[in-house]
Amino acid sequence: MEDKVLINENKEYITLNEFLKLANFISTGGQAKWYLQENEVFVDGELETRRGRKLYPGMKVEIDGSSFLIEKR
Repeated sequence: MEDKVLINENKEYITLNEFLKLANFISTGGQAKWYLQENEVFVDGELETRRGRKLYPGMKVEIDGSSFLIEKR
């Protein structure tokens, strides 16, 4: 089962950096670079290391065995 991370209705996308904060993997944006160097994060099945990666509704993010679906609020 996938958890859902919602995008505010006035935004087209969120960045991976924002996702990591919303999903409580990091507490500040400055931690994203370190987190992505130390952990494997997959976006739609591909390893992703760019904290600025744009995540649109319908995309799937996988971290440490957990799956998240990006949805519009």
